[in-house]
Amino acid sequence: MKYKIIRGFHDILPGQIERWHFIENTARQVFESYGFNELRIPVLESTDIYCTGIGDTTDIVEKEMYSFDDRDGSSLTLRPEGTAGVVRSFIENSFYKKTPVSKFYYMGPMFRHERPQKGRYRGFNQIGCEYFGSQSAAADAEIILMLWYFFQKIGFTDSVKIEINSIGDEESRENYKTALVNYLTPLKEGLCDQCNRKLGTNPLRILDCKNESCREITVNAPKITDYLSEASGVHFNKLIQILDDLSVPYNVNDKIVRGLDYYTETVFEFTTDKLGSQNAIAAGGRYNNLVEKMGGPPTPATGFALGLERIVLLHEQLSDKEFKFPTDVYIAWIGEDTFIPAMKIATELRNNGKSVYIEHESKSIKSQLKRANKLDAGYTLIIGEEELKSGRIIVRNMKKSSEESIGIEDTGSLLSYIN
Repeated sequence: MKYKIIRGFHDILPGQIERWHFIENTARQVFESYGFNELRIPVLESTDIYCTGIGDTTDIVEKEMYSFDDRDGSSLTLRPEGTAGVVRSFIENSFYKKTPVSKFYYMGPMFRHERPQKGRYRGFNQIGCEYFGSQSAAADAEIILMLWYFFQKIGFTDSVKIEINSIGDEESRENYKTALVNYLTPLKEGLCDQCNRKLGTNPLRILDCKNESCREITVNAPKITDYLSEASGVHFNKLIQILDDLSVPYNVNDKIVRGLDYYTETVFEFTTDKLGSQNAIAAGGRYNNLVEKMGGPPTPATGFALGLERIVLLHEQLSDKEFKFPTDVYIAWIGEDTFIPAMKIATELRNNGKSVYIEHESKSIKSQLKRANKLDAGYTLIIGEEELKSGRIIVRNMKKSSEESIGIEDTGSLLSYIN
């Protein structure tokens, strides 16, 4: 082939997209039932938004962003995640002046230059939610509960675990970083090259390393929950109490720190053991300082994002639900004079919400019925010259192998029969 898809990107084909629609539509229904409104942000933003929002020392900013210079010399970046863009929109459109709290969800493509593997692409899709204006642990609990309910709705209840942690406020993290660096420094020869570099820039990220040697070293590392300030400890304990009261299952995992610099207080992941090493299918937490850092007023916030590719992979494993584009009605016509009447019926049915397939070239009735079976049509309408003369059509129920004769102009009876 002369042209092939770019490495790390993928097509979503008919036969696959129906499963995506089911997951996306379920997310919309669940999130909107919790009062979240859809917000569509641009795929392209100023590079500064991500450097400021995500953090200069994160892997995303340092080596994964698709950035380029615009014609005016400014640097632009294909969005690698959604939160920074949503915060930019929240500030730019002054949502903080319009309502005490703002709740948004988004979905769409993201871009990161990383090593492609199963469930991880350079062009991938995320669904996320952001909740602005509430400092309460109840807001964190609500989005965890909402995400848990979403996974229940798509059939993941028994295959997904919730892991939570607190990384505290700035005071908590500074105290903990000192303790962690003191613990890791004598052991740094056993750390991988990346973790040695992070030891001087972002030591908390070492806890998230997948290298086996690094994981062994951090097993006995100090726990950040032992260094929480009084306020952070109260917040985390309140979250745990609410989740317990709501019977939401969770596990406290002191190694969860998240990879983006904007997180404060609550962090969490939804994980599965069905996808190998890529076990996180959704993650998020609180980010109380990001709005102010990006030029807005002090605004507490919390949110999450889920990776659609991984969720689709998991859904393919767990669900026996069949996904395909439905063909409600196939119209078989015989004779040139019957084509226009057949098209009129097809148009009427489509206008009433039915999926209709009709051939545009004359074919034998045998060929058309074979095609109707292949499309798994619910009903087949047969219009030949005799039917045209009598003013009636044959309507065949393909599942029951039964037939009915209905007037060509009697749309009401036709719709009643095929509903």
